[in-house]
Amino acid sequence: MNTLINLLISGIAVAIAAYITPGASVDGYLTAIIVAVVLAVVNSTIWILLKILTLPLTILTLGLFSLFINILMVLLVARIVPGFHLDGFFTALVFAVILSLINMVLGGGILSKK
Repeated sequence: MNTLINLLISGIAVAIAAYITPGASVDGYLTAIIVAVVLAVVNSTIWILLKILTLPLTILTLGLFSLFINILMVLLVARIVPGFHLDGFFTALVFAVILSLINMVLGGGILSKK
């Protein structure tokens, strides 16, 4: 049940982030949920592998390179999911930051009230 709630919250976060971010668009709420699912799968597989491979560079840049990896993951999801569009790298940067903030607010506010 918790997974379903997290999925719905992530879908809402994707829809809100796409609405706020200039240059980002999601065709509908179902597409936003699909983006959330694909982003979760990509983050649980490819992101971990890239994080391990680029650990020295991440340490050298004091963690800023992990933001670059997050942006690449968002751009990858934009290529995979039809109906989710980003104008470019800077749009993906803004979208990733806004999505993280919204997930933090929504996820922490709803799920912590058990």
